[in-house]
Amino acid sequence: MRVIVVGAGEVGRSIAANLADGHDVVVVERDAELVEELTYSLDVLAIEGDGTKLDVLREAGVEEADMLIASTDIDETNIVACGAAKAISDAFTIARVKRRDLLETWQNTNRAFDVDFMVSSDLLTAEAIFRISGVPGAQDVDTFAGGIVRMAEFEIDEDSPVTGQSVRDADRYASLTFAALFRDEAVIIPTGDTVIEIGDRVVVIGSPDSIGDFATDTVCADEESGADSVVIVGGSKIGFQVARLFEEHGYYPQLIERDEDRARELAEQLPNTTVLQSDATDSEFLLEERVDEADVVAAALESDEKNLLVSLLAARIGVDRTIAVVNQVEYADLFETVGVDIAVNPREETAEEIVRFTRDNRTEKIAMLEHDLAEVIEIEIESDSVLAGRPIADAVQDLPPGVVVGAVSRSGTLVTPRGDTTIEVGDHAIVFVESAIVDEVSAII
Repeated sequence: MRVIVVGAGEVGRSIAANLADGHDVVVVERDAELVEELTYSLDVLAIEGDGTKLDVLREAGVEEADMLIASTDIDETNIVACGAAKAISDAFTIARVKRRDLLETWQNTNRAFDVDFMVSSDLLTAEAIFRISGVPGAQDVDTFAGGIVRMAEFEIDEDSPVTGQSVRDADRYASLTFAALFRDEAVIIPTGDTVIEIGDRVVVIGSPDSIGDFATDTVCADEESGADSVVIVGGSKIGFQVARLFEEHGYYPQLIERDEDRARELAEQLPNTTVLQSDATDSEFLLEERVDEADVVAAALESDEKNLLVSLLAARIGVDRTIAVVNQVEYADLFETVGVDIAVNPREETAEEIVRFTRDNRTEKIAMLEHDLAEVIEIEIESDSVLAGRPIADAVQDLPPGVVVGAVSRSGTLVTPRGDTTIEVGDHAIVFVESAIVDEVSAII
């Protein structure tokens, strides 16, 4: 597939890096230094130029391209680039936008702006924060098969009841699959004899109820469910979207915003959110407002450094869990190392949503784990699939190591896969795959 990526910022580079091995990728970027950097760091053709101009798009080969992904930091530029591509080619166009009103306009019309698919970075980030908040102790959460299947990742500490247990002993849930363990930088596909160690990050796939039970047991959580008391710091576009999502699900969050005018605006737009106008780095204020009793504090300020400071302060005063928005992807591991519970990167969330369109058209959804060390993918099974009509124990013999069938959706019903489970044509298989073999596995599943 020939793919043109317009914009070589964090999102564009992430997408290009993910696609470079299996596709013919061209990156269009106005910044000459970024073009030179890409030329030496990735196996892509990097062109200096404005992706909204027809002559630049023709130079990039848009007339022969299968797809154009516009991923600059300017919404209008991305929309214009897609429109220009459509004017002279049949390429499938994807535009990344920040503004939700543009996304809603596109959703409520017949492919407005000549954009085939539109994705909002802010909304995707807010959705990730909301999902993670709902599962105690989870480092990452995603849903598949219309919500009947959930994937979650947990870090195991010394107090966890499963520490030192074999997977066979820990697997006492009706509809749960232990898909993988991340240990340091290694991916371990567990057997029944695999022992779970302190520091392992365990990936489980199953029903929401079983995931919830595992979360409560594994992290020794006192609560029976996710967050009840939520504090959002920062009235940014992402902060607003997080509050709106919690409101839509029946919560009454608090939102702290320093700017008086912005706080007043947010209070008018969020009827079920208590908006507090103050500096969230004021520990006395946080204690007065009982923020220390919150289940979750989500830091969604514009600055990574301020999000780190707020998260560490929240943890210091006793908040159960901290989630920080991290715009620089290379900071994510650092944040979690120094004490932030979960770092959410908008660019990774956006890349994850876009990359699935470059896969086999049976791929319904993708979740990238550990900064693309592995993926969980949802694929509709067709008659030529290596899984079709065969017991899983037999079919996996024809798959490379590093693949686990975590769940199966059959006509909207969850099937928990075991060795003797036969997967049928039309089923949706939710599969854990190491990133290095994703293309190989997708081709035969």
